[in-house]
Amino acid sequence: MRIAQIAPLAESCPPKLYGGTERIVSYLTEELVRQGHDVTLFASGDSRTSAKLVPCCEMGLRLDKSVMDILPYHVIMLDEISRRADEFDVLHFHTDFIHYPLIRPLADRCVTTLHGRLDLPDLKPLYAAFPELPLVSISYDQRRPMPPVNWVGTVYHGLPRDLLPFTSRPKGNYLAFLGRISPEKRPDRAIEIAGRAGIPLKIAAKVDKADQAYWHSTIAPLIAMHPNVEFVGEINDNQKADFLGNARALLFPIDWPEPFGLVMIEAMACGTPVIAYPCGAVPEIIDDGISGFVVQSIPEAVAAVRHVDKLDRGEVRATFEERFTATRMAEDYLAIYRALPGVRTAVEPMPRVAGREFGLHVVA
Repeated sequence: MRIAQIAPLAESCPPKLYGGTERIVSYLTEELVRQGHDVTLFASGDSRTSAKLVPCCEMGLRLDKSVMDILPYHVIMLDEISRRADEFDVLHFHTDFIHYPLIRPLADRCVTTLHGRLDLPDLKPLYAAFPELPLVSISYDQRRPMPPVNWVGTVYHGLPRDLLPFTSRPKGNYLAFLGRISPEKRPDRAIEIAGRAGIPLKIAAKVDKADQAYWHSTIAPLIAMHPNVEFVGEINDNQKADFLGNARALLFPIDWPEPFGLVMIEAMACGTPVIAYPCGAVPEIIDDGISGFVVQSIPEAVAAVRHVDKLDRGEVRATFEERFTATRMAEDYLAIYRALPGVRTAVEPMPRVAGREFGLHVVA
């Protein structure tokens, strides 16, 4: 199939540091290419891909200090896509809703994956105005606040199987927090959990401009007060394997409707259990008592820390391999592409890889 993948331009594909959506677009793109599809990636010019790259800005816009507004660059990208739309059998958008007026005439061969939270009140009239556009959710919980729309599937994120190595015997006696410093991610809870459990905590996270006040008023003082807490800052993919793999557990004490939570499956790929609050997609991702513990309170989280070494890290990794690989993610999306009413390519038999045929695992 001739497939266009349209990424946001805030980060490169894959991101150099933090970045969830662009990372998933990259993993999906590379897996589709590996499976023999003709893929074109619309993304920032510093993206790294085996697909055909259409550079839509010089570099990921978050790291470009000269950029004040990212919207104009996305408009330029969408104009390029509109002129080249006939080159593709399927156009897969990961750009929230900015492209909606553009793709109405192409809706029968377009699909949009919604990567963010959908419970904001301003979104309801928007999605109500475009009920026919094919949408993919990244968890069932993500769908709950939406008006009636054209859901064509739920596809959980996936990682390349060999991206993060399995660590059977972690070398570090610490808990890990990885992500963003923001109120909804609750790093303050992570600090309290580690303090009560008497185990060091390492925080690897970025601080966005929007969260600078929260960092200075709340989190930086907490870190200063707790000698068992180390702030590492943003880390790249090469550092992530060591950081997650050598942790006793990942703390994910969120306080918002998390649409998916990529860091959870990154930890699972390393064999590292996850201790998480049951917000958003968490109960869909974590198998309680197998790949981690789903807890309701700080005392429950502290108790989970004390029992986490009883979990089999091999089972944690096996859960990742069964449910959250990029191969499974690509197969799910290919089934959705082929079911679009306007898809212009006859369905070809999938090639065999390692003596087996690809199966389908679409969650509709």
